[in-house]
Amino acid sequence: MTEIVFLIEDAPEGGYSARALGESIFTEADDFDRLREEIRDAVRCHFPNEQTRPKLIRLHFVRDEVIAS
Repeated sequence: MTEIVFLIEDAPEGGYSARALGESIFTEADDFDRLREEIRDAVRCHFPNEQTRPKLIRLHFVRDEVIAS
């Protein structure tokens, strides 16, 4: 695996939540800079062997918006 994709969403209680597609990795943080650090740390923990660890982490932002007609 060369890349892992995380879905980033606004957390209901504030901040952001991130979950990996295809892996059991979930993390959250109050701001985006901290979220990046938490994601990197979670990937390192989930893939302790550097040889099998994904080289790229892609962040996909998901936002729900409601527009009145």
